[in-house]
Amino acid sequence: MVGVTTFRSGNPTLTAKTFAKYRIAPGVEQMTLGGTVNKTAMSLGVLLIAALYVWNRGADDPRLGVWILVSSIAGLIVMLVTVFKNAWAQYTTLVYAGLQGIALGGVSVLTEPAYPGIVGQAVFLTFGTLGALLVAYRSGMIQPTQNFRLGVAAATGGIFVVYLVGFALSFFGVQVPLIHSNGPIGILFSVFVVVLASLNLVLDFDFIEQGVSHGAPKHMEWYGAFGLLVTLVWLYLEILRLLSKLRSRSR
Repeated sequence: MVGVTTFRSGNPTLTAKTFAKYRIAPGVEQMTLGGTVNKTAMSLGVLLIAALYVWNRGADDPRLGVWILVSSIAGLIVMLVTVFKNAWAQYTTLVYAGLQGIALGGVSVLTEPAYPGIVGQAVFLTFGTLGALLVAYRSGMIQPTQNFRLGVAAATGGIFVVYLVGFALSFFGVQVPLIHSNGPIGILFSVFVVVLASLNLVLDFDFIEQGVSHGAPKHMEWYGAFGLLVTLVWLYLEILRLLSKLRSRSR
């Protein structure tokens, strides 16, 4: 069995300490891969339903901006609560999924008119990436080594800092070219972030598998699903950003 200190996920919701306190114990219902998959599917279903509800209201809804802002802030709060209270994931994961669905639906419905068809492309690429990487991971084509894990975790932390600085500067009307520019450097940056988000999926798969091997309790299936959901939301937004940059250059 791989020691708990030998693996790490770049996903901030799945840290090396998440499963450290758990060990296989007789008579305790344990986390399974199948259970985690089912709960991930349920979470994605809630997210998609919420997103479609906002999508069907259209971009002309005068409250759309408020919906995006409130759901984004509330989603961040729920995420932080879940990170610090893993056991609450069985209650908060679907709430987080619904809130993110509202936010993503709002962002998508605002982006679609400017670049027709872009949302469908982003959804297809997101789930296509998920499926392809899952197959590659399960077949052994991708082996997340210790250096691989540490590299992805470090790069993810660096991107978080860049986005945090960009968010702070936005209050002063300053945009970070790396994040917003549709020039070659801006596009390369977005490609890098999309690849990085995708690699985080591989680490999430591995991390969940390690949780199963460490005998994590049943409620941790929800936390595993929550971690995957966080990465998928990030991946979708980054793919949407990349496609928007590419489409704006072709005009």
